[in-house]
Parts: sequence; structure tokens; C-alpha cells
Amino acid sequence: MSASAPPPRQRLAVPEFGIRDVPLTLSLWLVPQGANVVAGDRVAELAAGGVTIDLEAPVSGRLVAQFFDEDETVVTGAVIAEFEVAE
Repeated sequence: MSASAPPPRQRLAVPEFGIRDVPLTLSLWLVPQGANVVAGDRVAELAAGGVTIDLEAPVSGRLVAQFFDEDETVVTGAVIAEFEVAE
């Protein structure tokens, strides 16, 4: 028997918002680790200078890892989550 390949994974990184020198805080996870999502679902909120920014799932699948806790500071380009891509 051959083992099947694990599902592909997709990472979610903090995008470049065109704001510099403003601390970003991962203020809220909207989806718990292990939950299924559809591409475009809101999965987390960032706070920056009094503004809330929604981060969306890049793919449909399952949220398998959250690399930051709520209220932690993040920087542009930081990978904050990883998803198993649905088949």
C-alpha cells in the first residue's frame, strides 16, 4: 500500500498595508485552531493606530496552526497562521 500525500498547506502572512512605523497587534482570532474555513472568511483582526484590519483565509480548508496569541505584536510579513488546503 502506498501512503497518501498529506494535504497541501497555505500560510497566512501579515500583508503590507502601506503603513510604516505603526505597531500591529493581533487583537482577535475569529476562528479557532482546527476549524474549517472558506476562502475569504475573516479569521483574525489586527489593530493598528486605532484602526481594525480584517485578515481573511487565503484558501478553503482547515486552520491547523496559529503562530501568535491575541494581543501579541506582529510585523509585516510575519506568518501568523497555516491552513490545510481542502481537496
